[in-house]
Amino acid sequence: ESLATDFLQKKNYIILDRNYRALGTEIDIIAKDGEELVFVEVKTRRNHRFGEAYEAVTEFKMRNIIQTANVYIYKHELYNTQVRFDVIEVYINEKRINHIENAFILS
Repeated sequence: ESLATDFLQKKNYIILDRNYRALGTEIDIIAKDGEELVFVEVKTRRNHRFGEAYEAVTEFKMRNIIQTANVYIYKHELYNTQVRFDVIEVYINEKRINHIENAFILS
């Protein structure tokens, strides 16, 4: 997650929170990209042997992240803020980071 945080900061994101927990779910990174509030799930893999990292973000996980994001929005009174859900894949052996913006949507 530190690699993903550094990656986002180099892209001028402002990191608001890390490892935010609510309702038994954790959101890895919460950041601002301009005026947009971005909730980021980080998936790390050594290689592609067991598939792409983003594939580990299941429908169940997405629903939990969205519910937890709603708690964050409510607690911080960010009701009229544009929201985005991203996934960052970190591939250790390749020394590569893949940032998937708008990986899933609030519904």
